[in-house]
Amino acid sequence: MTQKIRKAVFPAAGYGTRFLPATKAQPKEMLPVVDKPAIQYLVEEAVAAGIEEIIFVTGRGKRAIEDHFDPSFELEYLLESKQKKSILEEVRKISNLAKFVYVRQHQPLGNGHALLQAKELIGDEPFAFSYGDDVIDGKVPAIKQLIQAYEKYQEMIIGVVEVDKKLVSNYGIVDPINNKVKKDKVFEIKGVVEKPELKDAPSLLAGVGRYVFNSDIFEALENTKKGKGGEIWIVDAIENIFKKRSVYACNMEGQYYDCGNKLEYIKANINFSLKHKDLKQGTKKYLKSIKF
Repeated sequence: MTQKIRKAVFPAAGYGTRFLPATKAQPKEMLPVVDKPAIQYLVEEAVAAGIEEIIFVTGRGKRAIEDHFDPSFELEYLLESKQKKSILEEVRKISNLAKFVYVRQHQPLGNGHALLQAKELIGDEPFAFSYGDDVIDGKVPAIKQLIQAYEKYQEMIIGVVEVDKKLVSNYGIVDPINNKVKKDKVFEIKGVVEKPELKDAPSLLAGVGRYVFNSDIFEALENTKKGKGGEIWIVDAIENIFKKRSVYACNMEGQYYDCGNKLEYIKANINFSLKHKDLKQGTKKYLKSIKF
């Protein structure tokens, strides 16, 4: 029988240097996209995909994430006393989204090292993994698309999106077997080329921080030598997995926003403002009024 994917791991121990000084005293994952922090969009996506337990790998200065997903009795009392029932309901809902577990990465030794900190909490289950600032706005939650692919193939799934040719060198680009992409958008791959020049790129499909892993990723990470910067990287561990078993990619549907990038962060705020019932018309009016 297929094991149900119940858990998701979100690494959130990085410094967010691309957003300094805004991230000097707050986690980059807590930067708001309209009226919710970026990380909450990820959590809601996971919950909508059937995830029951969220494991945050945090580091120094990330207490705000824990506080956000914990109940705030003082705030709830204040909102209740002022009869602000709608926002009270929104606030209470946050801490009830899932079971939240926190584990520390004491040193920033790479995203593979961060994932290893969750090994004991995962056990031998398959699980979802997602970076804390990559927002995908789609009809079907991105993580759910990957879970559906995993349920079919029972192998590691890498979430990918098609990127502009000019951006290929910013991503890990997947190399499809026989250069064929199936109509169901799930296809086997033979490798990942990290940040290639366009002429060397095997496709335009980029990995964007969404995965479903079997628990054997931990063994692969433990046997992976330190790479760039003397750190342990997931992409290097995946290369070891290719030698032993099949790996699949899922071309995810939805609009992708790398909210660790300033321009993409602005785009995400515009997109979600246009979806917000109280902001939609005002945002449209303002955008139309801008003269370039």
